[in-house]
Amino acid sequence: MQFESYPFEKLSHILDSIEPNREYLPLSLTIGEPQFDTPMFIQNELKNSVSLLNKYPKTAGEDSLKDALIYYNKQRFGLDLNASQIIPTFGTREVLFNFPQFLLHDNQNPVMAFPNPFYQIYEGAAIASRAKIIHMPLTQENDFLPVINEDELAECDLVILNSPSNPCASVMSLESLKKWVVLALKHNFVLLNDECYIDLYIDEKVPSLLNASLDVGNNEFKNILVLNSISKRSSAPGLRSGFIAGDAEILTEYMKYRTYVGCASPLPLQNAAVVAWRDDEHVQSARDAYKANFILAKDILGVEMAKATFYIWLEVDDDIEFTKRLYSEYNLKVLPGSFLGRNGEGKGYVRLALVYDEDKTRDALQRVKELMHKIQKENK
Repeated sequence: MQFESYPFEKLSHILDSIEPNREYLPLSLTIGEPQFDTPMFIQNELKNSVSLLNKYPKTAGEDSLKDALIYYNKQRFGLDLNASQIIPTFGTREVLFNFPQFLLHDNQNPVMAFPNPFYQIYEGAAIASRAKIIHMPLTQENDFLPVINEDELAECDLVILNSPSNPCASVMSLESLKKWVVLALKHNFVLLNDECYIDLYIDEKVPSLLNASLDVGNNEFKNILVLNSISKRSSAPGLRSGFIAGDAEILTEYMKYRTYVGCASPLPLQNAAVVAWRDDEHVQSARDAYKANFILAKDILGVEMAKATFYIWLEVDDDIEFTKRLYSEYNLKVLPGSFLGRNGEGKGYVRLALVYDEDKTRDALQRVKELMHKIQKENK
C-alpha cells in the first residue's frame, strides 16, 4: 500500500530550510488541537480512577460509558438510541480507518466517496480498502458543500460526509442531510457523517445526520451512521473517547470485528469520558471562547464567521508561498489548502485553526493581516 504523506509532514518539508523571523514569538495555527486546559472535573475523575489500571477494559466499553453516550445523544439531539445502535470507540480516527476496511472487505470492486478537500484519514482508509475514490469537490461555487452526482453515487458502497467540515468550516443544513439520507436508501450505500465538530457551533445548534434520518422516516437508521468525539468539545483529545452510532445491523457485525482490533479504552479514560459526555456547561465555555476568536477574525481579516468548528478557510493568491512567507517573516505556521485536497482542490486557501486564547489569536491574526496587506502593495 502506498499512502500519501500527511499534510503536517509536507508542511515540515517546505518549512525546514526556512529561518523564521525571531522578532516574533513562534505561533502555530496548523493543528486542530484545542489549546485550552481540559476542565478540572474531567481531570479529577481521571486521577480518581487510576487504580483501575489493573483491570482489562471491555472492547465494547463499560455500561456506564455507553449510558453516558446515550444520554448525550438524547440531551443534544433528542435521539432515543438503544444499546445496539451505539459503540464507544477509541476516538474516531481509528474508526475512520478501520470501519471502511470492515465494511468493504467482501466487495470485489469497492467504491468510496468523500469531500475534497478532506481529513486525510478518509483517503488512507480507501487505499487500505482497495477502494476506488470518488471526490466530491468543495468549492466557493457550491458553498463548500458536497455536490450530489447521482450517476457516481449509484456505484458507491460508502459515502463519507463531514459536516461541520474540516477544513472548510461549512455546515450542511437539515434539508441537505435529509436529501443525502434519501439517496443512501435509494442507491443502497452506507452514509457516514463525521460529526466531530458538531458541538462547536457558534450560535445555532447543528443537526446530526441521525436527526435527518428520523425526519425522512428512516427510524431504524438503515444505512446511516455518525461519528463523534470528545476531543474538540471538551478540549480532551488525550481521552480518545468517541462513538459510532446508527444502523444496528451494521454495528452488530462491526462490534464483532472490533474484538479483534484491540483498541479498547483504559478504564480511567472511560470514567473521565463518562463525566465529560454528561456535561454541557464546560462545552458552552469552549463555544464562547471560539466565538470570541471568530469575532476577532471578522474584525481583523474581514472574514465571515463560521457556523461551527474553529477553522477559517482563508483565500490567498498562492497558498504555498503565503505559508512560507508567513513563517519566514512572522514566525507563524498555517496549513496550505493544497495539502488537504487532490486534483487542485484547496489550492489558493490556507487553513487557520483558532485554538488559542484571545490574546494569542489576536496576535496571530494581526500577523496574517500584515502579510496580506504587504502582498497587496507588492501586487499593485
